[in-house]
Amino acid sequence: MVCALGAAVCFGTATVLQAIAARAAAATGPGGDVALLWRALRQWRYLAGLGLDGLGFVLQVLALRSVPIYAVGAALAASLAVTAVVAARLLKVRLSRVEWAAVGVVCAGLALLGLASGAEGDESGPGWLEWALLGVAAGVLLLGAAAGRLPERARALVLGLGSGLGFGVVEVAVRLIDGLTPVALLTDPAVYALLLGGGAGFLLLTSALQRGSVTTATAGLVLGETVAPALIGVVWLGDRTRPGLGWLAIVGFAVAVAGALALSRFGEAPVEEPAGVAGPR
Repeated sequence: MVCALGAAVCFGTATVLQAIAARAAAATGPGGDVALLWRALRQWRYLAGLGLDGLGFVLQVLALRSVPIYAVGAALAASLAVTAVVAARLLKVRLSRVEWAAVGVVCAGLALLGLASGAEGDESGPGWLEWALLGVAAGVLLLGAAAGRLPERARALVLGLGSGLGFGVVEVAVRLIDGLTPVALLTDPAVYALLLGGGAGFLLLTSALQRGSVTTATAGLVLGETVAPALIGVVWLGDRTRPGLGWLAIVGFAVAVAGALALSRFGEAPVEEPAGVAGPR
């Protein structure tokens, strides 16, 4: 669980550092996406954010190999709480009382999950599960293509949900990878599901944040990357709770995800508020 929380801290902090760098790059002169990206890459904050993303992914993989998927998914959703707190300090973003309460709710939900979570399941699942993950990852790409024709709000929700499903494929695929030898990796469908799901998830999330409501897209992302993977872990991979604490795990999971949904506006780089403008209370 420590690795999962560490991944959440890395991802949440990286979002703010990359936001600061991206704004600084935009302020230095005009240019297209490539020019802005190049200027951002020359700033230490952006590079530090990329480093934290890489460290967060490593911690995520370690967590998925040691604790149930439902606990890891909820912890990763909590990165929104980290982004909110770091943005409040570094970007002077004003959090409302409701949002501060949501941060507390996320922490409380994770605490309940930590108390109730058992060990990682030791089942490998049915033989078709790896191929099903690969099919879902491919379906996410098709979903993204179809979502472009939807109205803005529906498009953001579908793209966000599809992105969450893609990242959910990554969570499950990590658990299904058996061997780490070159031959085993090249012949394992779970490896290709991981790569395709991660790429599709990133592509759809980028599109959702650029072409629709950040809050709506992030809400879909949180639901997609937590609920379905958690169910797969419980039903097919043997994830369990400590004896007699199943109800506490359900409550903790629901509370943590609900708190993350309340903070979904932080799914993209927060906007710094003008001086003297107070946030809602």
